[in-house]
Amino acid sequence: MGKRKQKLKPDIVVKNYWRNNEQFADFFNAVLFDGKEIIKADELEDIDTEESSILEHKDYAESIGAARDNVKIRKKSTIYNVELVILGMEGQERIHYAMPMRVMGYDYGTYKKQYDDNAKKYKNANGMSRDEYMSKMKKMDKFIPVITIVVYYGENPWDGALSLHEMLNIPKEVEPFVNDYKMHLIEARKNNLKLHNINNIDLFNLLEILLNKDEKLKETKEKAIQYASEHDVDKSVIMTVAGAANCKMDYDMIAGKGSVDMCTVFEETRFEGRLEGRLEGKLEGRAEEIIETGHEFGLSEEEILIRLQKKLDVSLQKAQEYFKMFSK
Repeated sequence: MGKRKQKLKPDIVVKNYWRNNEQFADFFNAVLFDGKEIIKADELEDIDTEESSILEHKDYAESIGAARDNVKIRKKSTIYNVELVILGMEGQERIHYAMPMRVMGYDYGTYKKQYDDNAKKYKNANGMSRDEYMSKMKKMDKFIPVITIVVYYGENPWDGALSLHEMLNIPKEVEPFVNDYKMHLIEARKNNLKLHNINNIDLFNLLEILLNKDEKLKETKEKAIQYASEHDVDKSVIMTVAGAANCKMDYDMIAGKGSVDMCTVFEETRFEGRLEGRLEGKLEGRAEEIIETGHEFGLSEEEILIRLQKKLDVSLQKAQEYFKMFSK
């Protein structure tokens, strides 16, 4: 028997979208350079293929790739050498109130790995001063800079910290001496990005429509379907929008279809909702039987709640809801 195909997860769909160099470069240019084409798509490489003498080996790529959603290295040729910059992207579905510290940890890990790999070259003090040997780093050694951008796909406005200082309770007199660490945050729900890649433009326009809490769900759906139809939005964008906006879909199923549109997204979402509704209906029916039987045999509320949790595999809170609903 063949191996069952694993269903795609929403976060995997989103990560796969940003693996495209044209889309990745366009996004970073919009965030960092106000839309100017400073970073070129052909300058980017996925970091998990990097085995240059500077990055030493694949262990580096694996350690960074395991921590971040998307990481690429930018190589720009100059007259004398090659300029390198590591670009990392983090997707967030929910607000993370410790995000600046989390980003700081990612970036530190990247620098620490570079330092460790560089230090391996200096097994003895030949050609090094005492300070250089103690540092395991020559005065002229330099590391590759890291830039991390956080993309927030939630529908609520981000109200978390944007810097390390905002997470600290700092007395005013010592604030100038406490080092800060700022993070770059983009809210998918509302932004002023100057994008040029048509897929990126469609992606963020649709996310702005779907993540708008000020409109009714029906109006939101109609606007999204109309936009996707009028702009002939690419299938990869539709799937990414569905993943980022957390629409409930069978990605494994739609991945095999010839075409996918916003109607498909909402049809799949409604179908999933109907299945959940039927399952909940069955659970309620069984819960009612368990509660009625418990009362007939004179069981206490505590005993009935235990039976509900065990028989239906639900939490105590859910069992209490059923008990309140069906107890006479």
